[in-house]
Amino acid sequence: MHVNQSWPIVILAASLTLVGGLAIAAQDKYAVSVPNGLAFSEFKGYGDWAAVSVSHTEGAIAVIVANPVMIEAYKAGIPENGKPFPDGSKIAKVHWKPEKSAEAPGPTTVPGAQQNVDFIEKDSKRFADSGGWGYAAFIYDAKSDTFTPATVDDQPPQENDAKCGFACHTLVSAKDYIFTAYGKR
Repeated sequence: MHVNQSWPIVILAASLTLVGGLAIAAQDKYAVSVPNGLAFSEFKGYGDWAAVSVSHTEGAIAVIVANPVMIEAYKAGIPENGKPFPDGSKIAKVHWKPEKSAEAPGPTTVPGAQQNVDFIEKDSKRFADSGGWGYAAFIYDAKSDTFTPATVDDQPPQENDAKCGFACHTLVSAKDYIFTAYGKR
């Protein structure tokens, strides 16, 4: 009986093609950007940044994290001391749908499905016309496991450029346009 020696190679090649095809279909979130604005890639590693605070509304629970530059500025008393955050400061806010914990012994709200992620970056030259800050919001779609730039149809509405959050943040211009205070630890 003759055994065809090429069959294992064909099966291996077909398997690698299938696996490779699936890998190509997955989105690289770091390739997404807001037109004329911030790119997701400017915030690589945000999942490992230190927590600044949390927030909770009826529709979202969020953790606010900042890069080391911004954390050091917070620790130095900015913005309460009247000084602005230095260029290179970055902050991210990750939103999830709130849900009640099935395991906690008391009524506890925990993060459910991810909704979106917002980014803010301080670059006084690049974003001179928006208080020195650039903004971006990316909507998360769990079905496709992808992020897309937020639009005027999203809540809150977002324009498609780095100034999308500036109008809202003018409410805290005295705090260098940042809502979130660094909580005592």
